[in-house]
Amino acid sequence: MNGDQLFITIIEVLGTIAFAISGIRLAAAKRFDWFGAYVVGLVTAIGGGTVRDVLLDIPVFWMLSFRYLAVTGLALVAVIIFRQALVRGMRTLFIFDAIGLALFVVVGIQKTLAAGYPMWVAIVMGIITGSFGGIIRDILINDEPLFFRKDIYATACLAGGIAYYLMSLTSAPLWIPQVTCAVIIIGLRVLAVRYNWSLPILKSTKNQSPKIS
Repeated sequence: MNGDQLFITIIEVLGTIAFAISGIRLAAAKRFDWFGAYVVGLVTAIGGGTVRDVLLDIPVFWMLSFRYLAVTGLALVAVIIFRQALVRGMRTLFIFDAIGLALFVVVGIQKTLAAGYPMWVAIVMGIITGSFGGIIRDILINDEPLFFRKDIYATACLAGGIAYYLMSLTSAPLWIPQVTCAVIIIGLRVLAVRYNWSLPILKSTKNQSPKIS
């Protein structure tokens, strides 16, 4: 494993921990049992990367190593032990979700570029990697997916991807576009929550759901 591969693996593991904790934390709030919480944490952590690898027609990352299943198990243990700190309050969920989102977007972009695809595909795959695990998580716990709400979520991923592209046009080392992408995503998520930024809501003309006959 060369240096770049090792760096991406480390980011992937850290993102898995962050997203797994966010998923397990929500499952705990919904009073899932330990196994159910583990499943929710696992799909949160690997869902986006699985969709990405299937679309790119490359080996699915978590099938190449047991570490991702093991790391999710450790995340479950951490939530059980530190339940008071990790389960109560939305701030904890937000922190882990923002970190996981940023790291997985970076991983998605880097893996797509390594597979030989152009940057625009890499940005799309970065968004998928960062967000689709959360979509599956929210469906499993019967919540409206955060991705489809007015929150600055997918937009933050897009901004981070564009920043990655712009920084990659310079002669900067590879880690600079990666860090820039992650910082912008986390920064936008923090600012959006702090100042209640959101995209306009698409409303029907009569403020009611259309009837399908």
